[in-house]
Amino acid sequence: MTALRHDRQTMTNAMRENRMISMMGVTAAALRGWLGALGVCLLLAAGQAGAAEPMRVQRVADKVYFVQGEAALGSPANRNFISNAGFIITAQGVVVVDALGSPALARELIAAIKQITPQPIRYLIVTHYHADHIYGLQEFKAAGATIIAQRRGLEYLNSDTAQLRLVASRQELAPWIDENTRLVPADRWLDADMVLDMSDDKLHIRHVGPAHTPEDLAVYSERTGVLFAGDLVFRGRIPFVGQADSRSWITALTGLIDLKPKIVVPGHGPLSDDPLPDLRMTRDYLVYLRKTMGQAAADMEPFEEAYARTDWSAFEKLPLFRAANRINAYNTYLLMEQQGK
Repeated sequence: MTALRHDRQTMTNAMRENRMISMMGVTAAALRGWLGALGVCLLLAAGQAGAAEPMRVQRVADKVYFVQGEAALGSPANRNFISNAGFIITAQGVVVVDALGSPALARELIAAIKQITPQPIRYLIVTHYHADHIYGLQEFKAAGATIIAQRRGLEYLNSDTAQLRLVASRQELAPWIDENTRLVPADRWLDADMVLDMSDDKLHIRHVGPAHTPEDLAVYSERTGVLFAGDLVFRGRIPFVGQADSRSWITALTGLIDLKPKIVVPGHGPLSDDPLPDLRMTRDYLVYLRKTMGQAAADMEPFEEAYARTDWSAFEKLPLFRAANRINAYNTYLLMEQQGK
């Protein structure tokens, strides 16, 4: 408990110092990296316990499935099972989207796939390099999958933030994340959109970042109309904005709305067979953050005063509001200061 109090006090001091750092003229890239690390620390410190939910494979459409993580923060109790992953069975093998938040979860998903189909796992597509989506990659690599990701994922993979996050996860999420858990690079780094032709289905892999991350990918099944949206969509819960380019994220969501998918599998939360309201919910939240915090920054209103007077009633009943909204607002306030608008 003493160490936890110390960590929380350290983070409180860091937040107080952040505005001073901004005024000292640090580069935007350095500031974004620092904010990302701060957001990670805050989320880990706020991690909540709860009974572990068993993995349940849900049918999305013909030969398309997904597993749904908890609407919670990662903890030993839930095995870091807080994000979604899915898979598509095709004539040329299985294509998996995201690898979940621990090697144990990945092994469980691989076993579930084998219960459904004898087809080999051919590909794993990484929607983005955040810990809750990638710590299972080593298991899919061992199973023979070719890992596909957008090249800008290398920025995170090679960053101090990624290493620090792994170190923290080994402490905070043990025994599910341990010294044997490692960061795994892609086998194929994409520089442009691509179509994965699997004979009976064409999977459109689209770069929709920078948004939630610079490397965001979305995967669209042409045969079924199912869209795997990654963390561009947090259905029914507050998204983690972190160091995201929220303006580009809003643009990306508008592009997904224009695609008019039949079903959306979000990075977090239940699937949506009425996707437009869910896409709009995430977009509306980001628009509101930029509007309110942008006006406060333009007026040079102190963040604490701006946050206290802002009406959050449209979002405050959503899961993880208390854990994520304040840091989302703070990061957006600083981003709008940097952008000057």
